[in-house]
Amino acid sequence: MESQKEARTLQEPVARPSGASSSQTPNDKERREGGAVPAAVALDAEADDDSADGLWELPVEPAERRPECTRCSRPQKVCLCPFLPAHPLHISTHLYIIQHPAEENKVLRTVPLLAACLPQDKCKVKIGRRFSEERDPELSTVCRKSGTLILYPGAEAANLEEFILDSPVYPSTIIIIDGTWSQAKDIFYKNSLFRHPKQVQLKTSISSQYVIRMQPTNRCLSTLECAAVALSILEKNNYIQETLLRPLQALCSFQLQHGAQIRLSKEHLLKNGLYPKPMPKNKRKLRKMELLMNSVQI
Repeated sequence: MESQKEARTLQEPVARPSGASSSQTPNDKERREGGAVPAAVALDAEADDDSADGLWELPVEPAERRPECTRCSRPQKVCLCPFLPAHPLHISTHLYIIQHPAEENKVLRTVPLLAACLPQDKCKVKIGRRFSEERDPELSTVCRKSGTLILYPGAEAANLEEFILDSPVYPSTIIIIDGTWSQAKDIFYKNSLFRHPKQVQLKTSISSQYVIRMQPTNRCLSTLECAAVALSILEKNNYIQETLLRPLQALCSFQLQHGAQIRLSKEHLLKNGLYPKPMPKNKRKLRKMELLMNSVQI
């Protein structure tokens, strides 16, 4: 009987059950004007208005997040602490990570792994896009010190290994910007503070082991990898690089075992005709693609 009521046409309106409200509802009006009304809506019209309104007042429960490890910031079921050093590495260099806000909540971010390997007083993470002397006096003071470097591959950047050989003051602090390449570029050029430290870059032949995230070129490294190479050079200790890369290797291995795929660089895909998206129509973006294909640093 119920299915027959739902299947009736508009010319044969559904009979109201005894005791139902006789007040006109918006659905009644739609039926009189000949508008098509889904069966589910017709049934709702027969329900008590107060009961229906009450459903909208029910509280929405937020999605429950999985418990996280307090050290590596990974979900406890996939904790990477077994791959971290038993004790924070002993280093003399101070590391400042300038993190773009968009990176803070990414699931596969590498900065928490980096911070978990280093002493708290040697690794500081500052989140934001704009910094000034008024907003962050500490960072302003650090940027103006002669022993501070910023790892940014600009036109004026010196090779880190060569720079420390000739520098009259041995570097005590290094700043690294954490974000996509466009985000890092935006942060660097829109914050005058970051023009005070000496710019350095890494001239290394190693390929990124962060294979689950696409990089622009074959020479691009993740934030953790940049820190690992830079600290091993400044501290003159290759063990630091090996130790810092171990949790990254474990993270990528775990993801690949559970369905993730190796992500080749955009440069590799373009050069081999494998890039899955159409070439952009925007001239500026198209020019960037052409530079990548010709291995020109952008």
